[in-house]
Amino acid sequence: RAPRPSAAAARSVLPGSCRDALDAFERHLDMERGLSRHTVRAYLTDVALLLDHQRRTTGSALDRLDIAVLRGWLSRLRSDGSARSTLARRAAAARAFTAYAYRTGRLGHDPGLLLASPRPHRTLPTILHRRQACDLVESVPVDTPEGRRDRAVLELLYATGVRVGELVGMDLTDVDHPRRLVRVLGKGSRERSVPYGAPAEAALDGWLRLGRPRLARPASGAALLLGVRGGRIDPRTVRRIVHDRLVGTSDAPDIGPHGLRHSAATHLVEGGADLRAVQELLGHATLATTQIYTHVSVERLRAVYERAHPRA
Repeated sequence: RAPRPSAAAARSVLPGSCRDALDAFERHLDMERGLSRHTVRAYLTDVALLLDHQRRTTGSALDRLDIAVLRGWLSRLRSDGSARSTLARRAAAARAFTAYAYRTGRLGHDPGLLLASPRPHRTLPTILHRRQACDLVESVPVDTPEGRRDRAVLELLYATGVRVGELVGMDLTDVDHPRRLVRVLGKGSRERSVPYGAPAEAALDGWLRLGRPRLARPASGAALLLGVRGGRIDPRTVRRIVHDRLVGTSDAPDIGPHGLRHSAATHLVEGGADLRAVQELLGHATLATTQIYTHVSVERLRAVYERAHPRA
């Protein structure tokens, strides 16, 4: 079997009507739904490969896209060894596209309504224990501007549970110092306010007074967190900070910024926080996404029980 083409190659050989539909779909995802660039790119990749599958297997035009094509595409992906999570994501992209194509008159019906996809296996996230999380942020020396920045990065990630993209997008005006709140622009351009505690306040104050002024440049603008050259810090730098600083934390798993988000949420639930409050703090669109943290806590409780109880 010949290897499947890349998304760019698939898009380049599509009929003009399909390319036009993809361009319009991209504008819809970006401007109307306000999805992140990463999500938009993933959806467009999946739909380009779907339309290429249709072109090569049936040779029919966009307006003939039907449930048989959708099911055949997913069946091929499954035969090629795609994971359940990948199949679920690609099915979601296909449904979003067919719904849009139907609403805009490009399809006479919406075949995505008939498309089922496997539920992805939900694996429990790897997290830090409370002591490890505290050791991580407290072990960062603050004798350099970079050290003060790294301490602020780690404190804010763990204190607020924000996503790495939300953290790097923060401006100076997004911090409400008197009330200890940060304003966050999350997925779908949804804005929320998230509280942070006294340790994060101290780290943030040290960064803003003694660290940021030494890294700031005329082009720094209003960015809250800066890279060593004075520009807005980027997600790769934040990931490197987390990985590098975890090396000195005893027995800690090698997690990234999202692992700190998982850790913060789990510790909130374990501490008795209401699940809906945690949902608001994390910016989850539905409570179902937040509920995984109850499972994390139960599994950890079970592990402790089995280790400690004489008749476990």
